[in-house]
Amino acid sequence: MTTSSNQVSSIPNLGKQFLAQELTYAKLIPALRKAFASDMVAPRRHVHTLSENPASTLLLMPVWQTHGTTGVKLVTVAPENNEAPSVHAIFILFDTTTGTPLAMMDGEELTLRRTAATSALASAYTSRADSEHLLMVGTGKLIPYLATAHCQVRPIKVITVWGRSQEKAEQSLHAILEQRELPKNIQLSVATNLSKAAAQADIVSCATTSSQAIVMGHMVKAGTHLDLVGGFTPNMREVDDTLMAKAQVFVDTYAGALTEAGDITQALANTCLERSSIVAELAELVSGEHRGRSDEQQITLFKSVGTAIEDLCGANLAWEAYQTSMVRSI
Repeated sequence: MTTSSNQVSSIPNLGKQFLAQELTYAKLIPALRKAFASDMVAPRRHVHTLSENPASTLLLMPVWQTHGTTGVKLVTVAPENNEAPSVHAIFILFDTTTGTPLAMMDGEELTLRRTAATSALASAYTSRADSEHLLMVGTGKLIPYLATAHCQVRPIKVITVWGRSQEKAEQSLHAILEQRELPKNIQLSVATNLSKAAAQADIVSCATTSSQAIVMGHMVKAGTHLDLVGGFTPNMREVDDTLMAKAQVFVDTYAGALTEAGDITQALANTCLERSSIVAELAELVSGEHRGRSDEQQITLFKSVGTAIEDLCGANLAWEAYQTSMVRSI
């Protein structure tokens, strides 16, 4: 079997700027709604330890459509790499029928945007329609993306940012202000007291790498929606057992959440969360099989660990935009 030496090198490389321009939330959120109701196949991601000292991990996330495209995201995680970003990612898109490589894409920008859009899609079914106050918990790269995406599906008027470091929280606040898709006239502030901020919020979105609960059950009011994005391993937690016990829980996929999400797996093991309390995955929400929130007083919780379905959805949008731009340039 032979392969042209320049086949891969000649395919377009769609970078961060192109993806940021083309993967708007106005396009991405409805595209994800269709993707989760489609026939995309996404096996559980492969996780390989490359080195224990220093720590280094390789993740492979394959996904395909029988009639359409195939993709794989390659991610390296090196937490001890202090001289460069600790996470690197690329996405490669193929034609499923012919196997031909079509494009390479910046995996980080693709991941940030599809993750935020997925949380917003879930919120459209699970948060109160009149939600106006959004609390962001964390100070990482996802925060401005999540904050902006949530504003696309709910009439957010106030965004509060809380982090362990007030300086980093202020930096996150400024990063939110720089988002071109952020609606005008949003009030932004940094919270110094998490408990008070959570008690005032309609939506609490967490994107941290914490191994211990940060948001506690006694902090949130009736009707609050929790969006948990950060904890993606069984030893990570963002909320406590008390909150898990009182929440109606939704997940992006059962396969991922029931095995990888510490907020889910630990709560199930502690018996404070019953399996029956995990009422729907995103595919069931978008198909209408489950209506989502049914009571204005419910505390709802969406747990996301990420699925390659989201990656392929965003990659298809970007590829279509690239093809259109090439036609226009002729």
